[in-house]
Amino acid sequence: MTDKQPIPRPQQPEAGDPAVDAPRTASPRADAPVPRRSSLIERAAGTFDFRAMVAPPVPPVAAKAPAAPLSGPIARHAEVTPQPEPLPEALPEPVEPLPQVSAADADAPAPFAPPPAIGREPPPVVPVTARAQAAAMASGRNAQVFRGHFHPIDRHHLREQGLIEPEGPITGLLEEFRIVKRQLLLTAAESRLGRGAPHGERILICSAHPGEGKTFCAVNLALSIAAERDNEVLLVDADFAKPSVLSTLGLPGGPGLMDVLVDEDLVVEDYILGTDVPGLFVLPAGNSSGQDTEYLASARTSEVLARLTAQAPSRIVIFDSPPVLAASPASELAAHVGQAVMVVRADQTGEAALRDAVNILSGCDDIKLLLNGTRFSPTGRRFGTYYGYKE
Repeated sequence: MTDKQPIPRPQQPEAGDPAVDAPRTASPRADAPVPRRSSLIERAAGTFDFRAMVAPPVPPVAAKAPAAPLSGPIARHAEVTPQPEPLPEALPEPVEPLPQVSAADADAPAPFAPPPAIGREPPPVVPVTARAQAAAMASGRNAQVFRGHFHPIDRHHLREQGLIEPEGPITGLLEEFRIVKRQLLLTAAESRLGRGAPHGERILICSAHPGEGKTFCAVNLALSIAAERDNEVLLVDADFAKPSVLSTLGLPGGPGLMDVLVDEDLVVEDYILGTDVPGLFVLPAGNSSGQDTEYLASARTSEVLARLTAQAPSRIVIFDSPPVLAASPASELAAHVGQAVMVVRADQTGEAALRDAVNILSGCDDIKLLLNGTRFSPTGRRFGTYYGYKE
């Protein structure tokens, strides 16, 4: 049931209302205009002033006059609190026209540009010689470039001595040292990963007596490792009494490792020689001091050897040391390397001498034996014949 509310009756006009007091006139004619009755909004606008509700217009910003000096605690607070500077008005940036792309270049990938580091300055550009830069690019490495002089290596001089010739034909000697270097590189890689003995990238080449072929093996091993795509090699002549690496490679003599150990003002990078064999560097022995073993036992040696592999984790350092049973520096060098290769000459090195030499090199935990000068293989192995080479 719906609740019906009575419709309120309109109020009777009171006396004094213009609509009541107005005199009644006759009915208007049909052609007379009908007067327009004002709307409710118009009548409300006449009663209330709507302009008071509109916010006044904001006057334009004028030049600000300097404020009067403050006094009291407000002035002290204003002196301490820095006032922000007004922001400059933003200027519209010029719009550069888009480059025109041809139909041939539409499918080509855009060149990669690494984003700039936020809040960092770009590293300084270090000048590098054209020869050193070309050698580093040819070897595909990002190692520190040495600052020593550059010298070419005479290939004909290497062939006369029976050494490996870079970029030469495949020989039995080259294949033999490919086998030898592979185990050494695997040990060096394990050392970089924290497995095995530390400093596996440092290899000591030595022998018990002179004339057993340690320098021959050290140079060939260095030339073979230099041919690797992921490694470079530094050959150090550590036989200070009778250095022979430079003469074997046909390089001139000069200051080297021992001079750096004696004079702390010298930097070892300045005395490393570059070669035209990509990835091969040589550090001369330098001038003998008469106290070579004592300088090798000092703390200076660890600092210098650490610089040889700084910023170059793929660098292999080979030391050609003096004979173990003929000079004492070999025992000190063994404490700074991770691998040692004892060259044993067939039909010449005795068992007693070999055992004595291995005991002297006890500072190195990883000692390998390399048989040199053999003419007979019980398994019939003859490397190089597969490629057409005949000895």
